[in-house]
Amino acid sequence: MKAEDLIIASVDDHIVEPPHLWDAHLSAQHKHLAPKMLRDESGADFWVFEGRRAAQGGLNAVVGRPPEEYGMEPISLDEMRKGVWDIDARIDDMNVNGILASINFPSILTFDGGLFLGFENKENAKILLSAYNDWHIDEWCAKYPGRNIPNAIVPYWDIDATVAEIERVAKKGCHAISFCDNPSVKGLQSIHDEYWNPLWKVCADNEVAINIHIGSGAQAPHASMKSPIDAWITTMPISIVNSAADWLHLSALQQYPLKIALSEGGIGWIPYFLERADFTNAHHSAWTHAKTNFGNKKPSEVFREHFLTCFIEDKFGLANLEAIGEDFVAYECDYPHSDTQWPYVPEHLFETVKHLTDSQIDKVTHLNAMKFYNFDAFGMMGGRENCTVKALRAKAAHVSTEPMTQSGAAPLKAGEQPRRVTSGDIVAMFASVNAKDQERVDA
Repeated sequence: MKAEDLIIASVDDHIVEPPHLWDAHLSAQHKHLAPKMLRDESGADFWVFEGRRAAQGGLNAVVGRPPEEYGMEPISLDEMRKGVWDIDARIDDMNVNGILASINFPSILTFDGGLFLGFENKENAKILLSAYNDWHIDEWCAKYPGRNIPNAIVPYWDIDATVAEIERVAKKGCHAISFCDNPSVKGLQSIHDEYWNPLWKVCADNEVAINIHIGSGAQAPHASMKSPIDAWITTMPISIVNSAADWLHLSALQQYPLKIALSEGGIGWIPYFLERADFTNAHHSAWTHAKTNFGNKKPSEVFREHFLTCFIEDKFGLANLEAIGEDFVAYECDYPHSDTQWPYVPEHLFETVKHLTDSQIDKVTHLNAMKFYNFDAFGMMGGRENCTVKALRAKAAHVSTEPMTQSGAAPLKAGEQPRRVTSGDIVAMFASVNAKDQERVDA
């Protein structure tokens, strides 16, 4: 197998919401609820939700920029590749990158749609949330069948509305939702509370996978404000481990065939995590009584029955695939964030998987993802031969991959001598954005 023979499905990418998102998906009586994107005197785009300003959501949407110009805040859509927010351009960027299919998370709405949790009027929030799902399913995903896997958000502050929304989107062909990895940190019930029982049942009944993205609830901590930001970036994917352990002990896993994806969480840590989970269960369950969560199985067995893990570049994890399980690993591109290897994913990916058998390569590059999400990309694309890196790149001869020049915010001030960027620098940038987001705006 060569790099051009790969078939690649990414289980973690992102959309920056476009200005027209709400135009076609609100009824006449609800048009007045549509959030608006405006531009301020500094050239920054921002949204207005419930009369409050919110940054347009492109934080870290730096795809296509030279690495030395990476920052945390392209401030307008003009400063991003068009594929970040436009579906036609996104397909071009997928083709030139050899990506067959992708699952996408929101940006301004937050990865799990948590922006709506902060709405004063929760009924309006539900209306806008459903409109987002309709746009995502009927426009973003439906325009190019076989290319984007629908991924809905849910009004998880209202369990009855959540069940109804999952049933509604499932009828539209959407069998994945994005969900908070730890709703208790947002003031909601723990996943172990019976409040969520209807959620587990409706997901099982409709074969809906649950994506829990890093940072959707629990946050990777900064060691200190003087710590190099590299330390935080290093640990960010692994921060999913606490939530992974929590979900592994979910008693509903014994009752339902739930599918849970640890989105953007990496895989190299999985072997020790499973070893530790098995040891803990064997060594401590006499007093913790945790065996009731696992029946006659080991935690590692339960994990492999229910969870999907993913990697961007994880040579150690792929070298120890047997300890993880070759049926539970998938690839992620993370377009348009700074970890993405666009437009050279096939070349990088092939170097990390070339030691595997062809069968294993197919599993971790696309088959596991397509099975997990019940997504028949081959059928929608007219056959496997149309899905390879070579076939897709043949459609992308017109796509420019020339680096863009950044004119947005950067961590260091203009004229400042080069130095290590710290957690404090990045936290200050976010604080500045958050302060503006508290402003009331007449729109």
